[in-house]
Amino acid sequence: MRFLPTTRNPLVVRTDYESPHIWDAICELIRAPQHEATYTFFAHVDFLDDADFRDLSAEDLLLRVPKDYVHSVLFVVDTVAARSPEFPILVVDLHMQRGRTFRAIPSQIQGIENNLSIANMDFAEFADNAGADGVFRGFGRR
Repeated sequence: MRFLPTTRNPLVVRTDYESPHIWDAICELIRAPQHEATYTFFAHVDFLDDADFRDLSAEDLLLRVPKDYVHSVLFVVDTVAARSPEFPILVVDLHMQRGRTFRAIPSQIQGIENNLSIANMDFAEFADNAGADGVFRGFGRR
């Protein structure tokens, strides 16, 4: 079994391989700067495009997280994300409630990553604010 690589930043893992154009579009949306008041924020993530992880579920990916993986979250571009107009990325908790998931639109990934990386917020704050459909679109935007 191949493990996820150790990276400087949390991973965005591609598991859906139906369309390279959709993967590219989602990556660009995640890379896009987000503006709030006078601040500009970026998602500090590393992208993993490796067919060895094709069609893996969140449970499968959890088994492939190495013991020395220091990040608290994993972002997954799966079939659901790739086939929905909003591209709702699967967000997987790796620490406090290991395996808990919710989905987030690409423009929210930077806020999730930034806040989790500095322990300003915890996973549950985002998961608990997802809409009834399980997608986090921002605070106050269910």
